[in-house]
Amino acid sequence: MRRVPGEIRRRSEAAIFAYGEARRAWGRWGDDDEKGTLNHLTPERRVAAAAMIRTGQVFPLGLPLKSGVGPQNGMMGRFNPIHVMTHTGNESAGLPLGGGAEPTDDMLIMPTQGSTQWDALCHMYYGDMLYNGVPAASVSVHGAAKNGIDKVHGDFVGRGILLDVARWHGLEILPADRSISADDLDAVAAAEGVEVRPGDIVLIRTGAMTVVDGDDWSRFGTTAAGLDYRTAEWFERHRVAAVAADTLAVEGPSPLPGVASPLHMVMIRDMGMHLGELWWLEDLADDCADDGVYEFFLAAQALRIVGGAGSPVNPVAVK
Repeated sequence: MRRVPGEIRRRSEAAIFAYGEARRAWGRWGDDDEKGTLNHLTPERRVAAAAMIRTGQVFPLGLPLKSGVGPQNGMMGRFNPIHVMTHTGNESAGLPLGGGAEPTDDMLIMPTQGSTQWDALCHMYYGDMLYNGVPAASVSVHGAAKNGIDKVHGDFVGRGILLDVARWHGLEILPADRSISADDLDAVAAAEGVEVRPGDIVLIRTGAMTVVDGDDWSRFGTTAAGLDYRTAEWFERHRVAAVAADTLAVEGPSPLPGVASPLHMVMIRDMGMHLGELWWLEDLADDCADDGVYEFFLAAQALRIVGGAGSPVNPVAVK
């Protein structure tokens, strides 16, 4: 991040602190709450979401986990998955199974946020505080004592809607310097004829994945179009449960000099909203454009990583 004069940085910080305080949901669902806006996704709304299934067609929204292939470039120490075969069809595993039976086996090594994933509520802090006033120091080498992904791992099931911002603009991919505003979200929803309802999981398509060519991720940008941090008020007003996008960070370029991730700061730490990153939305988007239906049943459970700051996910949309 480029150096910013101190006074300008302080003004940016003051702006995001004030905006975050206005959105802050601490205590809204109790002093011990660790679910945040997933509280909007009630059992009754999950039952209603089942009605979204009309054809039974399934759309996988996760990236393939292939050894050495993917979007990571070493930032924050993240790397692409490493898939290792520990037993192959060319040697015996030494198990006395009888009948000539032999197993193959393998292992997967990867950062929890190295591919399609959810950010946990312990993933971002400022002012030494996590969501709901939890001290940041409660995240240790042993994991997060509170707000870990294990507290909500099974909760990401409900009604999903796709807001295809790139297609609405008539573009294959939004320019990297494009910030998506609340007005954009309203206009896209209106054009698609989809109503944003409380408890929804909203998927944002920027077209970022259209530049990926098979195993070649060289054109996939670490900076990309995404949500302006001020859309947090839009998500709060609509009582959205969670949001995911087809980019590395969900948010677009920061308009606040010296503050690189204002959306993460407000949504995760203040509002208690989980962010999903690096979701594959191309096949789903094409089908939604074909049939004009932008709502679906979404199952996107996280792994039960105790104290985890995030988790890989294999989300599926069912129409």
